[in-house]
Amino acid sequence: MKKDPYTNASRLATGQVYAMKKDIHPQYYADATIRCACGKTYHTASTKKETEIEICAHCHPFFTGKEKLIDTAGRVEKFRAKQKHAKSKK
Repeated sequence: MKKDPYTNASRLATGQVYAMKKDIHPQYYADATIRCACGKTYHTASTKKETEIEICAHCHPFFTGKEKLIDTAGRVEKFRAKQKHAKSKK
């Protein structure tokens, strides 16, 4: 059975090394920062220098054991107001 010269396995077996194509990959930051709304900061590697998130493992109710109430009533009222406004346009 002849090995396909275009597969990675055959390249590794023969010791061939291929470089990545230039100018097609996004910028890679080895010192990227992730900031949570709770104030916790994580350092990692990413294609974005800084990222902001709303909830992390430090403040998520599943990991903390504390229940966090979310303002669902405000969302419902906002939705109903949109519906009422849409009906009035008809």
